[in-house]
Amino acid sequence: MDTRCFVGIDVSKDRLDVHVLPSSEQRSVGNTQVEITELVKWIGEKKAALVVLEPTGRYETQVAATLARAGIPVAVVNPRQVRDYARATGVLAKTDALDAAVLARFAQAVQPEPRPLASEATEQLDALLTRRRQLVEMQTTERMRFRTAQGLVRKNITEHLAWLNAQIKSVDKELSDSIRKSPVWREKEDLLKGVAGIGRVTTASLLAELPELGTLNRRKIAALVGLAPYASDSGKQRGKRIIWGGRRKVRSALYMATLAATRHNPTVKSWYQHLLAQGKAKKIALVACMRKLLTVLNAMFRDLKPWNPSMPQLST
Repeated sequence: MDTRCFVGIDVSKDRLDVHVLPSSEQRSVGNTQVEITELVKWIGEKKAALVVLEPTGRYETQVAATLARAGIPVAVVNPRQVRDYARATGVLAKTDALDAAVLARFAQAVQPEPRPLASEATEQLDALLTRRRQLVEMQTTERMRFRTAQGLVRKNITEHLAWLNAQIKSVDKELSDSIRKSPVWREKEDLLKGVAGIGRVTTASLLAELPELGTLNRRKIAALVGLAPYASDSGKQRGKRIIWGGRRKVRSALYMATLAATRHNPTVKSWYQHLLAQGKAKKIALVACMRKLLTVLNAMFRDLKPWNPSMPQLST
């Protein structure tokens, strides 16, 4: 039996519920910097092997950052994984204290790999990306309203759309400026500029939300993004391979980039058409191209080499 110390923290706006294994100690403290500092000191004294918590609208950022700065391994995990684990172990009820206990047991049983703390610049880039998505969503909604609007409402929507367009352009400039300020990001951005289909938003998404790009092998990076095909077989039955989990924001950005690449990037376009000629459905062919493109980008970042149409990863 693993006797090391594992900690689960359930995060809410005002409170942190803590559960420690194997001692089953529990604590509840306020989600303030003063109480977080005391909590981290207490966890450090227990020499915790791993602390696990879930993302909760950025309310987890302060405690995760304080734990990481104290040198305590911390993993911010996918809530769906934890909920599935809870159901699998028969825990159907849901309270803050119970959730903390489930997180501690998840940490002990699964032992997810701690993720390095994002730098302040990376967090800022991620925040700009999130804001851009919000503005684009508002823009789309207003355009739909504009179709049926009349009179003063139509005029008001027109003015709001103009404001949204200006805000999106401003955020785009801030994204570009943030990337160009970092020598490392600037070098990677220059590599991505050589890939037809990869635009400003996809570049920022890869830099901010997939820092592991170039550091993992092709299978691990595909699984991390959620592009690794998983089997669904039973006995003699062979089910369709499906993709599962991963980082949705990165996958969404990569989807749009690959869609553009199948039209404007001769190499990706050729591979896409090759798959269609084999009888693959368009969606399956597109996902396969996403995975292939991700593999090449991973190799480019690893070797710091520009896009080359003769790369073996892109051969059919």
